[in-house]
Amino acid sequence: MSHDLVSLTMMVIGMTGLERELWREAATMSSIPLDFSIFDPAPGIVALGNGGTDICILDGALPEPVAAAALTATKAVKPAPRVFICADGDYPRPSGVTATFEKPADSEAAGRIVERCLRATVPTRVLVVDDSSTMRGIVRKILSASRFRLDLHEAGEGRAALERLRRENFGIVFLDHNMPGLDGVATLCEIKRETPDVAVVMMTTAVEEPVVERAMAAGALGFLKKPFYPADIDRVLDRYYGFASA
Repeated sequence: MSHDLVSLTMMVIGMTGLERELWREAATMSSIPLDFSIFDPAPGIVALGNGGTDICILDGALPEPVAAAALTATKAVKPAPRVFICADGDYPRPSGVTATFEKPADSEAAGRIVERCLRATVPTRVLVVDDSSTMRGIVRKILSASRFRLDLHEAGEGRAALERLRRENFGIVFLDHNMPGLDGVATLCEIKRETPDVAVVMMTTAVEEPVVERAMAAGALGFLKKPFYPADIDRVLDRYYGFASA
């Protein structure tokens, strides 16, 4: 993961003794240095209220009033931390929680969760590509309503997008299909040839099966049919970050 951060602060609240050891080991292997701590519920909620936490992982086994108190504490500080819940089995994602995870079975699985949390905490650079400035503005507004942290940029057509991708680092591209010159699928193919790690989401007013098949075969993360809404964006971003939709 590319970043300019020195470190982040991660807090785990709850968990059993063995689970805590998994998280401690995972934190030592993270791609970004972590100031890591584990708390019992009451002192953890106090620590959250003091601010300075970037990532908080809550035990899904916490009693509902305790989990609610922790979420309330996160909303009272600025900037608010990213909150995640690890639980046994399915756990509906409450408001204010970025994502939920199945509890890890070992430190390797815990490490993968830590990396996903880091990706969702560091703002993702996003390039919106559409030949209509009005549509770019609409897409930016919708993306701004996402629950994820996004750093938004624009390009007016496919070749301009490729030039920006050659000069700058982006995590994901939202790419219109119907553009003059280099169309969306052709641009997608070039993006994947030159920068294969960049995720691409296609946008189109009409979902045509042959176009969808070509785009998915070329490596598109997904398709969004215009008009779309923040919930549609977040479903795509859940896949991008490796989160299960909840």
